[in-house]
Amino acid sequence: MTAKLTHDKTHRFLFDKTDIRGEIVSLEKSYREVLLQQTLPPVLLPTLGEFVAAVALLSETLKFEGTLTLQVRGDGKVPLIMAEATDQGHVRAILRINQQLHSGDALPDANLFDTSNLRSLVGNGVLTLTIDPVKGERYQGIVPLEGDNLGDCLAHYFEQSEQLPTHIWLFADEKNCGGLMLQSLPPQQITDTEQRREIWETSLQLANTLTEDELFSLPHEQLLFRLFNEMECRLFPARDIRFKCSCTRQRSENAIVSLGREEAVDLLKQKGKITIDCQFCGKHYSFKDADIEKLFGNPKTLLH
Repeated sequence: MTAKLTHDKTHRFLFDKTDIRGEIVSLEKSYREVLLQQTLPPVLLPTLGEFVAAVALLSETLKFEGTLTLQVRGDGKVPLIMAEATDQGHVRAILRINQQLHSGDALPDANLFDTSNLRSLVGNGVLTLTIDPVKGERYQGIVPLEGDNLGDCLAHYFEQSEQLPTHIWLFADEKNCGGLMLQSLPPQQITDTEQRREIWETSLQLANTLTEDELFSLPHEQLLFRLFNEMECRLFPARDIRFKCSCTRQRSENAIVSLGREEAVDLLKQKGKITIDCQFCGKHYSFKDADIEKLFGNPKTLLH
C-alpha cells in the first residue's frame, strides 16, 4: 500500500537524545489558492512560494493565538513581498512589482527579474518578522538582507535575535512549495561542546541532501526517515495549512476611519463611493453615503 502524500501540512519533529528540533512543510492546494489571487510573471511565483513555505514553517512555533508576518521591503523591481500565517494554519501572501515596470495590462518581461538572488529583486531593503498576538504585545524584529536567499536571511535573523543556530531549506515552483528547518536548542541533553557541534554538523550534512522532488513527492514520515535514518527522529502530529484571508468589512471601515472625516468625505465627493480592494484575496468593499454617515456622522454637511 502506497503511503499517503503529505500535502498542505506542517510536521514538527526532534532528534531524541539531542538538542535539535525541526519542522517540515509541503504545500500544494493552499499555495495554488494563494497564487490564484496574484497576477504575476511565472518566473516570480517560486519566490513568492518560498515566502509562503517559510511563514508556514515559522508559524509552527506560535504557541498562542495570533499572526506571524514575514515581509521584505526594498527599492528594487520587487519592492514588497509579504506572507502571513496564523496559529490556526491560515496563510495568505502577496508580491508587488515596481509600477514603473508595468506597461498597460501586460505583465512585465520575465527577463527583467534575476530570481537567483533575493537582493537583486528587492534592492536595498530589510527583512521584518512580526508576531501579532490576539492578547499581549506585538513583537517585531528587523534585520538587513544578508544572504542570497530567504533561507539565509532567516538564519541570520535567528542568530541575531534568538542566538539559536538555525538552517532553513526552501523549495518552490509554480505548483508546490515547501521547506525544512533545523534548529539547535540550548544545552539540555548534551552539554559537551564538541559533541554538540559534531551532531549539529551531521544533521546539516544529511539535510543538505534533500531535493525538491523528494519534498514534493514523498510523505513527511518517509522523507524524514530517508534523510535522518541514522538519527532517532520523533515526528509529532501534523498541522493543516490552508489559504484563508483575514480581511473583513470592519477592517476596511477602520482603515477609512484612520483617514479622518475630512479626507474620507473628500474621497466620497470625488468618486461617489469609497472602494477598498484586498490585495491578498481580491475582495471588494464599497462604502457609500450611508456607510460613511455611520462612521463619521452625516457627510452631506461637508459636501456642500
